[in-house]
Amino acid sequence: MGDALRTDLYEMTMLAAYHREGIADRRSVCEVFVRRLPRRRGFLLVAGVEPVLRALESFRLNDDEIDFLASLPELEAAFLQPSLRRFLKGLRFEGDVWAMPEGTIALAGEPLLRVEAPLAQAQVIETVLLSILGHATTIASKAARVVLAAGDAAVVEFGARRAHPEAAIDAARAAWIAGCAGTSNLEAARRWGLPVFGTASHMFTMVHRTELDAFRSYVDTFPTTSTLLVDTYDTIEGAANAIRAGGPGLAGVRLDSGDLGALAVDVRTMLDQAGMATTKIVASGDLDEDSIARLRARGAPIDVYGVGTRLTASTDAPTLGVVYKLAAIDRGGRMEPTAKFSRDKVMWPGPKQVHRRLGDDGRIAWDELALADEPVPGGTQALLVPVMRGGRRVSAAEPLGAARERAASSLRSVPPELLRRVPPGEHPAGPRPSPRLLALLEEVHDRVVH
Repeated sequence: MGDALRTDLYEMTMLAAYHREGIADRRSVCEVFVRRLPRRRGFLLVAGVEPVLRALESFRLNDDEIDFLASLPELEAAFLQPSLRRFLKGLRFEGDVWAMPEGTIALAGEPLLRVEAPLAQAQVIETVLLSILGHATTIASKAARVVLAAGDAAVVEFGARRAHPEAAIDAARAAWIAGCAGTSNLEAARRWGLPVFGTASHMFTMVHRTELDAFRSYVDTFPTTSTLLVDTYDTIEGAANAIRAGGPGLAGVRLDSGDLGALAVDVRTMLDQAGMATTKIVASGDLDEDSIARLRARGAPIDVYGVGTRLTASTDAPTLGVVYKLAAIDRGGRMEPTAKFSRDKVMWPGPKQVHRRLGDDGRIAWDELALADEPVPGGTQALLVPVMRGGRRVSAAEPLGAARERAASSLRSVPPELLRRVPPGEHPAGPRPSPRLLALLEEVHDRVVH
């Protein structure tokens, strides 16, 4: 299944206009960034780069798709040029891409990804690129907060039923990069090699005449891996039935309603008294980083948090204001920096790089937003790395585990002020601009604003 038509009409109308004007092959530079972070967020965790590269590699239009475009009244005039059909038939992505590797911490205003490509190619990929990168980074950023809140406890993502099937698979991947222990989603487990977790539902218990019958059936079926959901009728009685049915070999019990903190204390006591110290307590039920933090502050003995809707749909910040803007365009053989000066939407001109300095404590001391051709200061790291040249990957796809390890290391580098919930109306600090970038902004402003 291709990605060429997973785009907006105006990408094709602009492409057709570039073609008619004879500038479709003009070299251009575009960048993806987030102007302002979602409310109460201090950082982003980058994800989705690998799926972006897959989409760019496979980009092409087949005859049926071109016929569809030609049938649209909005494009009818453009297709009066026979050369447009030939152009679309041969259209491939042949550009260069730099990106922050998956699992990297990013701040507002920093380019997550940079594209240098012929203008028509750079234009037509905008929508799918933003869709993939924006969704994965949204979920990874939310999952990172949940994982940090859980401390030593594990977090399992299981919100597949709260998202479109493809979005759910993407969310499971992003959540695992961010540090979740696994997912309940079987297709995500198959496609990405993720650990998969699950228990029986309330329905399973209700199918049987008694809760004890249900638990015994489940344990007989899965004698070494059973986690029993104990709150269908009465949680304490359910825990007692789980102890009777499972004994010391029971893998876990799951609490899904009520005062999870108090119930976890009571159930832990019951399990320990029954000689079931290794049986884990799993908690679920509309959890997020805030509710998990409150449970931990109360000392709730919870081993695993199952987080669904509020993670997979990132309910407090379900979208990310990710944008794709032209940073430079070839004019007469010279790459000319461009910028936007709309109210509240000013952007920095030119192809850019992010330089990161870590302090002696291993945490981020500062980020500098610089021009891509500026030397990297000693003791700093350039965050954008080449991932594609001429439409081909620079190297093979890295194992997903590498992105997960990078994320774990990156999250250890986040300073406390970025970990806190940002109060309403307050915006976290972004990168500082380099002197050259500041001078270029003034130069471009003087050139384009009259």
